[in-house]
Amino acid sequence: MDRTQLIANLRLPLDRLPDPLPIPVIERPFNVSITPPGSKSLTNRAIVLAGLAEGTSTLRNALADADDARVMIAAVETLGARVVQRGEDLHVSGVGGAWRVPREGVTLNLGNAGTATRFLAAAAILAPPGAGGITIDGSARMRQRPIGELVALLRELGVRVDELGNPGFPPIRVLPPADLGALKAGLEVGTTASSQFISALMLVAPMLPRGLRLEFTGEVTSRSYVDMTLGLLTALGVSVHAASDDVAEIRPLGPAHGGGRTPLFCFDYQVEPDASGATYFWAAAALVPGATCTVPGLNRDSLQRDAEFADELFDVGADVLFASPDGSPPAPASTTVTGASPIRRAVADLSLMPDAAMTLAAVCCFAGGPSRLTGLRTLRVKETDRIGALQRELGKVGVDVQARAADGNESVCITPPAGGLDCSPGAPPVEFDTYDDHRMAMSLALIGLRRPGVLIRNAGCVAKTYPTFWRDLAKLFE
Repeated sequence: MDRTQLIANLRLPLDRLPDPLPIPVIERPFNVSITPPGSKSLTNRAIVLAGLAEGTSTLRNALADADDARVMIAAVETLGARVVQRGEDLHVSGVGGAWRVPREGVTLNLGNAGTATRFLAAAAILAPPGAGGITIDGSARMRQRPIGELVALLRELGVRVDELGNPGFPPIRVLPPADLGALKAGLEVGTTASSQFISALMLVAPMLPRGLRLEFTGEVTSRSYVDMTLGLLTALGVSVHAASDDVAEIRPLGPAHGGGRTPLFCFDYQVEPDASGATYFWAAAALVPGATCTVPGLNRDSLQRDAEFADELFDVGADVLFASPDGSPPAPASTTVTGASPIRRAVADLSLMPDAAMTLAAVCCFAGGPSRLTGLRTLRVKETDRIGALQRELGKVGVDVQARAADGNESVCITPPAGGLDCSPGAPPVEFDTYDDHRMAMSLALIGLRRPGVLIRNAGCVAKTYPTFWRDLAKLFE
């Protein structure tokens, strides 16, 4: 297949992509501006809040067409909200503080959408008293992803939760409390497997008559995502008080009305571009000396900690420019990465940006020595066991990945082969498995930008969060 056809393949609809998908090698530096779709994390949080709000909210630049967002939209519609998509905007007519659930209850099958599973498990407590329970279920993989810590927190709050399968895993059924005002107003929270358990409680806290005070008695996993939730609530007018890193208090919205419920009022919110999606294109620039990639709409002021991933690339040798709005009219915030040579080995703590770990691991394959990435304890329970998957897939190109667990954390040491990765024209073809994990597909594609013969199996799995990823990748070759 000639190079022109290889590049054309990247622009095909996801359901027409070759399987496996060949990745063309970059032959010259590029200068591109890439705007990823809206943030998955912010979109899903905003959909839950808009679905519970009173009136019609507008979510601008939302991640509307990705699988995870579609699952969340379908779920809130099942619970009584109405969602209309116009271009990249979502218009969500909410339920005014109480989901609409029949007496026999309802089941939400959330597939492999971990965010929706955790957030809606907590939001299920906002069904009206007397309604049937809300059952939270998902794919076979979702039934292997732990939710027991969230179940325990909900029970401590005073909510009845039935475990319908293996204890600690979906499916679960959440029964609405007879009186929200009788729920506890404070919880002690130890170290959890996922920050989403904490964010899930925070999203419903403003609609509880007494709010919710969370006292953290252990290290907060992926604290940046907890901070994102607090930042979004603050932006929407919710009163948030953080006396210290160990305490967060979300206060009730105000005097209850309409049956004793206090809904959030509708809002207009601009969703940031997805910073996790941006990491792949910043990394692509870092891997090609002289190449430049600018992502508008993201800089150090972003609610997403992954927007600071460019700092990690600076540490391995890339040039980085963070721009803030200024001038008249104001220019948008942006982050620009320019590649340099050589790639230095990385020593990075990624506990605040675990979704970017896969991206940096791909960059480390081209480093001049062993790299060490720490703060990875959540990677085992993602869409796949990402640490195990990295060991298997990077091993196919001679990269050794050693994992080490200690003190409740996990790290990897990534060692390229002696003499560096074989990027010669005669390098043998390699097919990377993706395990139906979007981040495996996008990060492993980076290796193909430098090493000939890379093919990505099940490349369409990027639909989960970034359905236009391959088309955006094609822009590097224009």
